[in-house]
Amino acid sequence: MAKILIVEDDVAFCQMLETFLKKKGFDVMISHSGNDALSKIKNNNFQIVLTDVRLPDKDGNEILKSVTENNPEVKVILMTGYAEVDLAVNAIKTGAFDYISKPINPEKMLQIIQKALESAKEISEKPKTVSTKSSNKVSESTTVSSYVAGVSDASKKLNDYIKLVAPTNMSVLIIGDSGTGKEYVAKNIHDQSKRVGKPFIAVDCGAIPKEIASSEFFGHIKGSFTGAVNDKTGHFEAANGGTLFLDEIGNLNYELQVQLLRALQERKIKPVGSNEEIKVDIRVIAATNEDLKKAVEEGDFREDLFHRLNEFSIQVPALKKRKEDLMLFANYFLEKANNELEKEVVGFSDDALELFQSYSWPGNLREMQNIIKRSVLLTQDKLIHTEELPMQMHTDKPEEKSNYGLFKNKNEQELILDALEEANGNKSKAARLLNIDRKTLYNKLKQYDIKL
Repeated sequence: MAKILIVEDDVAFCQMLETFLKKKGFDVMISHSGNDALSKIKNNNFQIVLTDVRLPDKDGNEILKSVTENNPEVKVILMTGYAEVDLAVNAIKTGAFDYISKPINPEKMLQIIQKALESAKEISEKPKTVSTKSSNKVSESTTVSSYVAGVSDASKKLNDYIKLVAPTNMSVLIIGDSGTGKEYVAKNIHDQSKRVGKPFIAVDCGAIPKEIASSEFFGHIKGSFTGAVNDKTGHFEAANGGTLFLDEIGNLNYELQVQLLRALQERKIKPVGSNEEIKVDIRVIAATNEDLKKAVEEGDFREDLFHRLNEFSIQVPALKKRKEDLMLFANYFLEKANNELEKEVVGFSDDALELFQSYSWPGNLREMQNIIKRSVLLTQDKLIHTEELPMQMHTDKPEEKSNYGLFKNKNEQELILDALEEANGNKSKAARLLNIDRKTLYNKLKQYDIKL
């Protein structure tokens, strides 16, 4: 049982966190001041310290410094208000595991705690000569720590591209439908790069208000505009030495595109209100579910920025193109849902499995994760049945290409050639795509004189 210390001067909020974490099976102690926290840390073996940045007698950075010097195996997670994110980012550079912004999302907090425990376990299994700093990471959006590689041809191609580009410093443009796991791919590139152990800053470009976008990316100095009560570290400086992941890059307004291009070309930034430039060493990975080439043609996206970001592009396949990976992902999300909901569902009924295979998964991995979590919550059995699966799965019409019988004879040859191309000449896989047996496929190959 992992032991956690919560350091928070808001008594009611602290009790709420304590109750939540105890229900999740953790051994929890609380402290309402920095001095009391340091005393408890000295006399107990904690795995996690969850501390507010602002405390009555000390701040979270002082606790972090003490833990880093005296108990380096303990993972420190900071809780911050919106205006204190820059403080948390700086703290991570000096040894904090991660931070979570208030108001706290309990499930996100639980994910970060679980990642911290996994990280501590990995470190304990490594030789002592390996620096523990390599496992520290920062992300402004929580990502799943495990990466399901997949076994399908599409997944193998994706992973080959990741391995190829990861060790380089090239900018990468990740293209894929919504929910396909573009951020997981970006994080995997970072983890396989020479920048692993340095910050990984993930930014949702569509969630930043236009009015504060420059401040968010490049920071500002105190008094530079109304409301700038403190200096602020921007995303570029926070990612210095590491990777800046720009999700949904197509949502950036034109003015910010100009500023971003300049920063990438010169490798220098200037915080809002400052006359001094700051050198930055970052790798940029961008992602989009839009057609950026079309946006360039229509004048909505700068062509020079597009080429700067697109030194190497990776297409993340839709889930319907990764049928052989379906149950790998499904079982992973099932295990995750069991952990989060404290249930023990062991698998899926045969009818549910059949529905999984025939469904088109328009929402991709994100939809699958949500559906499985909902089904785990609903089921009263050890298996997930079709009754627990949502209505859209029952009414979804399978694509014609996946059902050989829907085609007229005049389309057979074209259909078979398409399936063989998608299967890279693998006849067994092509037969599965066509929903026929291999013998039938061999007969059709002979009939149409198709030679491989």
